[in-house]
Amino acid sequence: MVKIRLSRGGAKKSPYYHIVVTDSRNARDGRNIERLGFFNPVARGQEERLRVDTERVDYWLGQGAQISERVRDLANEARRAQASA
Repeated sequence: MVKIRLSRGGAKKSPYYHIVVTDSRNARDGRNIERLGFFNPVARGQEERLRVDTERVDYWLGQGAQISERVRDLANEARRAQASA
């Protein structure tokens, strides 16, 4: 099954996540099909906290991909930010 989920990067105690499309059998930080954006939970000041390609998320959902709860919340947050901008 194809899943849209977070893949962790960054240093210890300084997480940085990529939003990726991957096969559910692959490891969390393993091979992915496509990178759809990023999430930086420790962003400060003018740093960008979240970027998601919502069109590609919709495409993959249309192809039958399953989305994790956290990524669903982040995608909805990105859609609200785009609508207000």
